[in-house]
Amino acid sequence: MVVDPARYCPRVRRDRRRRAVVDPSLVGPVRMPESTVGPVRALLRRFAIAMGALVLTALIVYFGGDGYRDNNNEDGISLLDAFYYSTVSVSTTGYGDIVPVSETARLMTTLFVTPLRLIFLITFVGTTVELLTERSRQAFQIQRWRSRVRDHTVIVGFGTKGRAAVDTLLGEGAEPTNIVVVDTDRSQLDAASALGLVTVTGNATRSSVLRIAGVQHAAAIVVATNRDDTAVLVTLTARELAPTIRIVASVRESENVHLLRQSGANSVIVSAETAGRLLGAATTTPSVVEVIEDLLTPDAGFAISERPVEEAEVGGSPRHLADIVLGVVRGEDLYRVDASAVDALERGDRLLYVRKASSPDED
Repeated sequence: MVVDPARYCPRVRRDRRRRAVVDPSLVGPVRMPESTVGPVRALLRRFAIAMGALVLTALIVYFGGDGYRDNNNEDGISLLDAFYYSTVSVSTTGYGDIVPVSETARLMTTLFVTPLRLIFLITFVGTTVELLTERSRQAFQIQRWRSRVRDHTVIVGFGTKGRAAVDTLLGEGAEPTNIVVVDTDRSQLDAASALGLVTVTGNATRSSVLRIAGVQHAAAIVVATNRDDTAVLVTLTARELAPTIRIVASVRESENVHLLRQSGANSVIVSAETAGRLLGAATTTPSVVEVIEDLLTPDAGFAISERPVEEAEVGGSPRHLADIVLGVVRGEDLYRVDASAVDALERGDRLLYVRKASSPDED
């Protein structure tokens, strides 16, 4: 028997009602991925549909001119008169100076002109209504996303480091809608939105901004800011909101690593020193750097991945497996492949190994 806590707990019922209410204030900070069709292209397409209805109506009237009468001209219906009639007809203006008088013309008006009139009106009125309801639609879409998103990844900062982190996540198979980018730079957010990512405008050191990004329900947060002091503040705020979230932070100076760890970061990457090591290694052993770059790029070549130990591998040594194993994760600890503690694999262990990455040419 499944017990619904909302039946017995008024607070749960109130929380559900609050989540169900659309909050228009989220439309500004949060932006959902937009359609691939741009607004100018969409308007031009609707304008072409309306003009097509107008031209088709004019041709129907012109070729059936014998069935129409112009009260101001006894010489029949010219092409200009046909366009004039179609304009005032499909726009429902209807001055009444040109009218269908024969049964055939009235039948054509009923079967063809009237539907074209409706298409014309729906196209332009629909555009106006869509523009007026866009904010409400966006608010509803955002609220629906927030009520469903769980175990997503929050990227703070969409500069060079943030973009590389997103590329890696997408290369590992993450869904774009499960990645939320937080930044204050509108151009960076536009670039993230073009990739199909959800974006939040605001300073990530503020708890209200991280709450909008859903950090309390996220699986991980990547702090890729340009300043180390900002990274510390973001880490402190995120750890306070989500005590169990995995926080990966980047710093420029190694002397700030302990500050990030004390603030609650699980992993700290020193970007400046890491780049410096690769630069130094490239001067003497460039092939080593190429291999490292290959392992860090999930799209092609080889990549470092993680998988659970299979039942047939329990009790064996990680050095004797078919895969190239680099390390073993047991609980919260990481052991190198040659560590004596992992000479015999146990159930629940996870292997860090080198796998062949799928390339676009192979798909």
